[in-house]
Amino acid sequence: MFGYGLLSVVLVLYLAERGLSTPHIGLLLTLTLVGDTAISLWLTTAADRVGRRVTLLMGAGLVVLAGVVFAVTGNFLLLLVAATVGVLSPSGNEVGPFLAVEQAALAQAARGHDRTHLFAWYNLAGSLATAIGALTGGLLTQLVHRAGATQLASYQAAVVAYAATGLALVALFSQVSQKVEVGDGPAPASRPRFGLGRSRGMVLKLSSLFAVDAFAGGFVMQTLVAYWFHVRFGVEAGVLGSIFFGANVLAAISALSAARLARRFGLLHTMVFTHLPSNVLLLLIPLMPSLPLAIAVLLLRFSISQMDVPTRQSYTMAAVSPEERSAAGGVTGVARTVGASLSPVIAGWMLGVVALLSAPFFVAGGLKIAYDLALYATFRKIRLPDE
Repeated sequence: MFGYGLLSVVLVLYLAERGLSTPHIGLLLTLTLVGDTAISLWLTTAADRVGRRVTLLMGAGLVVLAGVVFAVTGNFLLLLVAATVGVLSPSGNEVGPFLAVEQAALAQAARGHDRTHLFAWYNLAGSLATAIGALTGGLLTQLVHRAGATQLASYQAAVVAYAATGLALVALFSQVSQKVEVGDGPAPASRPRFGLGRSRGMVLKLSSLFAVDAFAGGFVMQTLVAYWFHVRFGVEAGVLGSIFFGANVLAAISALSAARLARRFGLLHTMVFTHLPSNVLLLLIPLMPSLPLAIAVLLLRFSISQMDVPTRQSYTMAAVSPEERSAAGGVTGVARTVGASLSPVIAGWMLGVVALLSAPFFVAGGLKIAYDLALYATFRKIRLPDE
C-alpha cells in the first residue's frame, strides 16, 4: 500500500511529462485495471490450490515487472503491455491478488464482530501506509527536482521506488508461514467454477453492486484527483503528496471507527449510512471556489469515506461459506477492478475538455449514491449468522 500511494500521486503527471495525451493516459489506466482483473481472477481462484504464499509471491513479482517497464520507457505499446500484465495501482487503492488472499487468511483467525475489528486494523495499516507513500512520492519528486534533475527524472524516481517496493514484497512474502494456507493437504482437484458453490448467488449479487461502486470510483481515483488539483489550482507534486497524506490518514481513522459502529448498528447499516454523506461531499469538491475550501471538503470526505471498507470485507466473508472465502474475495475484488477499469478512459477524455474538467466528480457522486440505495434495498432483509 505504501507503493500504491507513492505511485498514485505522480503517475498521471509522469505519463503527461512523457508526452502522452490525456485520452491515451485514460486508456492506459483502464488497461492497467483490466490486466489486474484478469491476473487477480486467475491467481485468487487458484490460491487455495497452489498455495497462498506462492500466489502472494507471484503478485509481488508482477509489481516489479510493471514498475521497471514504466520507469525505463515511454513507448506507449510497451507501457500497454506492462500495464496489462503487471500490477500497479493508479488509484492508490488495493489491486492485484493480495487483498483477497490476505482476507481469507485473516478470516481464519477471527469471527463475527472480532473479524470486523481485525479488518479495521488491517485497513488502518494499509491506509496509513498509503498516506505515507503519497507523502513520500510528492516529497521525493520535489527533492529530486530541486537537486537539479528534470521534471521527468523527478517523477521517474518515484516510479523506480515503486519497483523497489515489489522487491521488498518478494522478501517479506517469502517469510510467510504455512499458517496462511487452507489446510495441511492440497485442495481437491475438482472445484466449482471460480471456486464458488453454495455461495455463488450471494457473491454474484454483491459483485454486481460492488462493480457499480468501483466504476463510479474510477472517475475519481487518487491519481486523477491529484491531476485535477494540479490543473484547476496549479498545485505542485510536493503539495499534492501532503494533501493525500492527510486524506489517507483520515481514511485510516475512519476505517478503524467502523468496527464500533458495525457492532452497534450492523454491517449493512454502517456500510450504507456512512457512505452516503461521503458521496454528497464528493459532489461538492468541484463546486468549491478556492483551493483551501476544496482541500477542506476533500479531507472531510476522506474522514468518513472508508468506513464501508472493513464492513464490506467482513460482510462478504460472513455471507459466504468458509471454504469459499478466497474465491469470494477474489471474485468480488475482480468485479470491483472490472468496474474501476472502465471509467478512467472516460474520465481521461473529460479531463482533456475544459468544460468537462469537473464532470468526473459529479458522475462518480451520483453513481455512488445510487449504489448505496441499491445495496440497502437488496440486502436489508437478510440477517447474517454472526449478527
